[in-house]
Amino acid sequence: MQTRHALLAIHLGAVLFGLTGVLGKLAQTTPLMITCGRALFAVLALTLFARLVSRGSAQPLPMRRLLLLALGGILLGAHWLTFFHAVKISGVAIATLGFAGFPAFTLLLESVLFRERLHWLEFVVVGLVCLGLALVTPHFEWASEATQGLLWAVLSGLLFSLVSLLNRVSTKGVDPVQAALWQNLTIAVCLLPFSWSVLPTVSAMDWLWIGILGVFCTGLSHSLFVASLRVLKARTTSVILALEPVYGISIAWVLFHERPTLSMLAGGALIIFAIVLSSRHIPKAKATPSA
Repeated sequence: MQTRHALLAIHLGAVLFGLTGVLGKLAQTTPLMITCGRALFAVLALTLFARLVSRGSAQPLPMRRLLLLALGGILLGAHWLTFFHAVKISGVAIATLGFAGFPAFTLLLESVLFRERLHWLEFVVVGLVCLGLALVTPHFEWASEATQGLLWAVLSGLLFSLVSLLNRVSTKGVDPVQAALWQNLTIAVCLLPFSWSVLPTVSAMDWLWIGILGVFCTGLSHSLFVASLRVLKARTTSVILALEPVYGISIAWVLFHERPTLSMLAGGALIIFAIVLSSRHIPKAKATPSA
């Protein structure tokens, strides 16, 4: 893959990641069903991709590694559930921006779990994210749907940070597509018993949105991310993926008339700036597939 094609691939991946909240709102079913269906379709897409592209690179994994990947799948499923719940409560913009602050959690958790000293610039990043989140919510009241949605989105970001840190240990030396496949399979297996009774109530249109979410926004976007990393530096992909909230909010603005306030735009700009800052200037910054 040439550099030009890799840049196009990662930009397309960022757009697909940004569509996650939009499709979650379009699907008129429960967050549990959306998460389960997304995982099922992602398993199909990743299996096909593994057969076509990653043939021969996947190796048998020891039981300990499989258990770690399964734990990562459980955390990833919880991240999706809380994110889609935030979308349903407060809309795409607040949910996407609330989740986008996950790099701050990652920096803090890395310093605690891996005993890595924080660089002064990392404190700046955490401060910018916190300030951005404070600006995102129109008014901080516990009874407000916007506040509740933001809190669920922040929890979603925390869970995704845990997934990222666990992947740092569990996916080392493992084919990325194989790791994603195992994690999505875990989500599907865990949630299918709870979603079984809801299956007959899901409309054909909702299955279409969930299918797009699983195949394109999960399977294809992850595959594009993996393919682009073979050509581009992780920092480059991180900066491009930071545009995910921009794409998501813009599409939601057009489709649902969710017009963000100036305060939300300012908060979002601070969060995105913090992500770019951490990707460009902090030595240990790593790109990670998003929502």
